[in-house]
Amino acid sequence: MIYALCIVLFLLGLYGVLVKKNLIKIIISLAMMNNAINLFFILLAYRKNGVVPILSFLQPNANLYETAVDPLPQALVLTSVVIGLGVTALMVALAIRLYYVYGTFDITKMRKLRG
Repeated sequence: MIYALCIVLFLLGLYGVLVKKNLIKIIISLAMMNNAINLFFILLAYRKNGVVPILSFLQPNANLYETAVDPLPQALVLTSVVIGLGVTALMVALAIRLYYVYGTFDITKMRKLRG
């Protein structure tokens, strides 16, 4: 059921990228798609009643391999969040620069002014 939230969030972002003409709305839609993918990866690594995957000699856990949460998707999502933030900042900087050149955020007007 919760995977449906990821799909809906991704499809809303895809709709915004394909339909909207404003650069800022397109950037927000791309960020929504990025967040949907990150949420999906976090949900894949979720395990009900999971434990931290740290071996301890003080508290031995016989079934650690069955109950431990996989830390790899969490590390990858953390990296993806940082990269996504950098890419979003770069897109906003380019959008501001395009606004200075063309005076608008509308991509259809930018195409007409390019001439």
